[in-house]
Amino acid sequence: MTYSYTQISQYLTCPRRYRHRYLDGWKEKDTRAAMLFGRAFEQALGAYFRREDPGDILFREWSACKNQEVRFSNKDSWDRMLEQGIMLLTRFCQDNRVRIPQPRRNLQVKFTRPVSDKNDFVAYVDGIGTLDGKRCLLEWKTSSSRYPEEPAGLLALDPQLVCYSWITGISEVAQVVFVRKRLVEVQYLRTSITEEQRAEFGQLVEDTIGRVESAQFPAHSGIRFPQNPCSTCPYIGLCLGKPELVNIALVRRPGAEDLGWLDELTY
Repeated sequence: MTYSYTQISQYLTCPRRYRHRYLDGWKEKDTRAAMLFGRAFEQALGAYFRREDPGDILFREWSACKNQEVRFSNKDSWDRMLEQGIMLLTRFCQDNRVRIPQPRRNLQVKFTRPVSDKNDFVAYVDGIGTLDGKRCLLEWKTSSSRYPEEPAGLLALDPQLVCYSWITGISEVAQVVFVRKRLVEVQYLRTSITEEQRAEFGQLVEDTIGRVESAQFPAHSGIRFPQNPCSTCPYIGLCLGKPELVNIALVRRPGAEDLGWLDELTY
């Protein structure tokens, strides 16, 4: 098996959700505008570092989503998000704080690390370069609101950055957050990940994989007011046995029906 941060995160959030997605073959439909826009914007960033036209790439990639069944938030629209993207690219170019040498080599970098005799862990790092002249691992984020910066050191608790630091061995990490709001903003957040954090994450990976391979997939109910993770989970239709909810949010990979033997497992 090959594992990733997303898989580990999904299992820790809800083991039953992990089973639905990675074993039963269900996946969320690509209909969220924010997710699709983030992918298009990442392509535009790659074009910028390759000295191509990032605005043209953003328009092309985002236009591919225009005629799809896309779910926008209350304040968003296709045109508004495109306008915000162009303004964010302009601001990022003007700031000129991030450099990535050899972008074809240092963007979307794949790292693989063995975690046992038969398992590997894989991660795709957005970029490796410099922020304000200091070498670091880089992660892009698009958001409709600012990321919190207080208390000091908060970013070091981000499990995805800890994961990337663990698999790369790079202690200096940074998030570049492209904030889509009325007055767009680019946040440059930096932190250091300690060796202790990397060791703890490595142990977490091993423990989680052990539970996965032991077929431990109990449901973790998130119905507890006022926070209700289950109510926003795309897999809730499967847990409640409601096909109409499944059809709205999910699709199943071809051939996944051959995994019916998993239903015979005892949890």
